[in-house]
Amino acid sequence: MINFEDRMTDAKPTFYEFFAGGGMARAGLGDDWRCVFANDFDFRKGVAYQSNWDKNSHTVMKVGDIRKVETSELPGAADLAWASFPCQDLSLAGGGAGLRGERSGTFYPFWNIIKLLITEDRAPRVVALENVTGTLTSHGGKDFAAICKTFAEHGYRYGAMVIDAALFVPQSRPRLFVVGVRDDVELDEKMVSPGPIEPFHTRGLQTAYGRIDDAAKAKWLWWNMPTPPHRNTVFADLIEETPESVSWHTAAETSRLLGQMSAINLAKVEAAKRAGRRMVGAVYKRTRVEQGVKHQRAEVRFDDLAGCLRTPAGGSSRQVIIVVDGNRIRSRLISSRETARLMGLDETYVLPKNYNEAYHLTGDGVAVPVVRHLAQHVIEPILKRAKMKDAAAA
Repeated sequence: MINFEDRMTDAKPTFYEFFAGGGMARAGLGDDWRCVFANDFDFRKGVAYQSNWDKNSHTVMKVGDIRKVETSELPGAADLAWASFPCQDLSLAGGGAGLRGERSGTFYPFWNIIKLLITEDRAPRVVALENVTGTLTSHGGKDFAAICKTFAEHGYRYGAMVIDAALFVPQSRPRLFVVGVRDDVELDEKMVSPGPIEPFHTRGLQTAYGRIDDAAKAKWLWWNMPTPPHRNTVFADLIEETPESVSWHTAAETSRLLGQMSAINLAKVEAAKRAGRRMVGAVYKRTRVEQGVKHQRAEVRFDDLAGCLRTPAGGSSRQVIIVVDGNRIRSRLISSRETARLMGLDETYVLPKNYNEAYHLTGDGVAVPVVRHLAQHVIEPILKRAKMKDAAAA
């Protein structure tokens, strides 16, 4: 018989990290947490995870299909189960399969593990999900409603927030976070708002909430999380002068890039020249139809933010940056270290040497400071109160 000690003997809260990628949720939770199990299907991500977090042992990370994970492999009764399940079938760029898709449908095998942990009397006190905001509208809101129903039917009160990484790092990256807390865990009433509040309960989220059934609404919580201090970094602060993973374009290549810009985008470049400081723009290649003819256009933004990092499935997914310093204009692909900085990873984080692998790892991840903020203001207070109650009852 397995002896499930009371939430492990360690004073640190423990967690399982599903769809772990390179361990960015782990980075956000920080050293005051202890990961006791991690899983990802991608071997290359598993190598990156072990390179950063599990250097001396392979006992934490299991590489393989989540459908083959057995609860006997999950030690103890973790305080938190974190799952950044695949977004491809839920994103605007995906095929629209939603939770019925092969990739995003892995939500259900993940929840099967939670159900088994419930029957074994070691359900996590908190379950946290992260995915794209397209989850709110996928299949007319039915996929989000299904997630809500799943939480409600299995003994969890829950609530959702849309958090844009741009609040913390210079990258436009709104993501949906659903945080559920076990029904028997008491909450400080200050942690819950009587209704939606900005900026985390967006209009889109409120619309999606309106579509869920009454039973699921009865378990809903409007998490009351403070807004972070104003971000004091801009995209230009993160740029490498001599990157190792990419090379600066030649003058001819930069000229061709500018030649792909429309008059409006060229006007943005001219304005950047007059800014009086170094300006860094993020460029995406788009196919546009103009007067019935398709043209490949380079579209640039100079709002001190990078565009949302995406996995490099095709050339158009890779961001090109354009650096404007007075009349000097340079361009190149964004470097792998710059993508890591945009995700809030520190300089010691070991990236894959292969550029595409590094970009895929970061583009698929969760922004580290977003996890930290969510942990500090929602997850950790829940667990602190619960453990204080446990200690008082002992």
